[in-house]
Amino acid sequence: MSSAAARTAMPWGEHLSEARRRAVRAAAALLASVVIGYVLSDAVMTLLREPIVQIAESRQATLNYDTVTGAFNLRMRIALFSGLFIASPILMYELFAFLAPGLQRRERRYLVGFVATAVPLFLAGGLVGLRLFPNMVELLVGFASSEDSTILQASEYFDFAMRIAVMSAIAFVLPVLLVMLNFVGVLTGAAMVRAWRPALIAILVFSALATPSADVVSMVLIAGCLCVLTAAAAVVGVLHDRALERRVAVAPDPDPADIRIPEFV
Repeated sequence: MSSAAARTAMPWGEHLSEARRRAVRAAAALLASVVIGYVLSDAVMTLLREPIVQIAESRQATLNYDTVTGAFNLRMRIALFSGLFIASPILMYELFAFLAPGLQRRERRYLVGFVATAVPLFLAGGLVGLRLFPNMVELLVGFASSEDSTILQASEYFDFAMRIAVMSAIAFVLPVLLVMLNFVGVLTGAAMVRAWRPALIAILVFSALATPSADVVSMVLIAGCLCVLTAAAAVVGVLHDRALERRVAVAPDPDPADIRIPEFV
């Protein structure tokens, strides 16, 4: 029996038992992370209030709760969101550990590399988004007259902050997705290099939207990070394509798994 057949010979009962064990561990990690997120909720609220404090220097600005349970609900949402961020490495590991027995050795290497790179970048992107959030609030609220009051609903305010954090986190992970598309044969390294102009425009637009204020330093910092990550993805793609071409040229009878026909060239 081949190794591939051996991997798929596990009975359904064992699959379900393994899935249950992994799910319990993931749930326990998430619960512990939510508790940590609740402990850190005061620090998160301090960060969220920072732009309101700045706005209040020139006009009346307050963060309001429209229900009796509004403050408690907001703290629990902060704890849950923070817990998901904190537990994401463990959740990804449990998912990988469940899928790994059914993957080939090369597929496991690809998945390990993707997770090991994507998780830190996702967390870093989320933190960067939270640091940029005050600039966006100050700019958008600045469109109102100085004679007006700024009354912000806490739940909508938190949703706005989290959307920025998630958008920034996803932007930091996109270069890793480009590498994965290259490794599975969908996108060539040469195609990524040729697309540097639209990629640069997209990065500059995103950086301008993420830092819509007079803080040019923040915009340059974000654009620089994304440019470096995207360029690194293109370099990895080119090197991988060249290594694959050398393997195919040297091997007298290449493994079909090594031969790929990119859809985008």
